[in-house]
Amino acid sequence: MSGRATALITAAAVSYASNVAFGTAVAVGAIDNRRIRWVHHALYVATSSLTAVALAACAVERRAAGLALLPAAGPLAVLPYAGGRLRRHAALAGSAAPAFAAALVLTWRKR
Repeated sequence: MSGRATALITAAAVSYASNVAFGTAVAVGAIDNRRIRWVHHALYVATSSLTAVALAACAVERRAAGLALLPAAGPLAVLPYAGGRLRRHAALAGSAAPAFAAALVLTWRKR
């Protein structure tokens, strides 16, 4: 079994978790991101890119984890258009979490 899809799903999930942690830190005031707003945006681009590549790798390798990860694509695609209002932004971003968790479980359970 190739580890390419596993590595990409793991990287996408770590990127997602990092972005959630950064966004949460900003929301609670632990980090002032006025001068470093680009960090959150860069993490979003990395998460979206890694997720897309992981989905492609899962399709090529015919991995079930890709089907589990697929629902994360919706919230990630809509997020830039949802605005920055905390409640809506957090709810939309958080709705991708179950897909990342399920994909991780499916990709790592046989190892």
